Amino acid sequence: MKTAKIRLYVEHPLGQGQTIALTQAQAHYLFGVMRQGLGDAVLVFNGRNGEWRAEVTEAGKRGGVLIAQEETAVQRDPPDLWLLFAPIKKARTDFIVEKAAEMGAARILPVQTDFTNSERIRQDRLQAHAIEAAEQCGGTFVPEVSDLHRLDRMLDAWPEDRHLMFCDETLADSARTPGAAGTGKWAILIGPEGGFSDAERARIAGLPQARPVSLGPRILRADTAVVAALTLWQITFGDWT
Repeated sequence: MKTAKIRLYVEHPLGQGQTIALTQAQAHYLFGVMRQGLGDAVLVFNGRNGEWRAEVTEAGKRGGVLIAQEETAVQRDPPDLWLLFAPIKKARTDFIVEKAAEMGAARILPVQTDFTNSERIRQDRLQAHAIEAAEQCGGTFVPEVSDLHRLDRMLDAWPEDRHLMFCDETLADSARTPGAAGTGKWAILIGPEGGFSDAERARIAGLPQARPVSLGPRILRADTAVVAALTLWQITFGDWT
């Protein structure tokens, strides 16, 4: 039995003997870039049915077919954790989405704040980055990347049962942690490079679900703050314990 060295996200349902038709882009990657051929093994997942070992049964320039043979990993979903962040420069926004997918965010929501530099995003491109991150890190779940939403409107309709870990840069000289709110539904909010406005800070502080936290004695860049906040939450309430 050939060893599978490539992981591929697919849209198809997965199960014993399932036929998986490849898109043109997937076929180009497997057969043109990675030089796979008939009989080679590929690991596939769809975010719902775990990971499966599949075999290449048809290979062409514009398409191909895989057959799922055996399950190699059960489906493992992350905790019910959202990441809200203000988009920054393109490469650093890509980094945020990739790390959030790797570190176990269930949903990624870019938000427009008063000081957000970017007024639009390419949701489809960011979703592709989340898929690539899941392929690379061995995950079986791909978080949904939402389109850009205004933060004030999200806060107006904030769910009563979801805690909000508010990463407040003004608390950099203190040592506040998320507190003992317990597990359940959570979200992490990371602000833009210019920080939150006074109005936003007051609005967030007025939410009963908000938990202001410090990420240490230094003010972090937004992309660094995402990694620090996800790490703090995962070791406190998540599936790293």
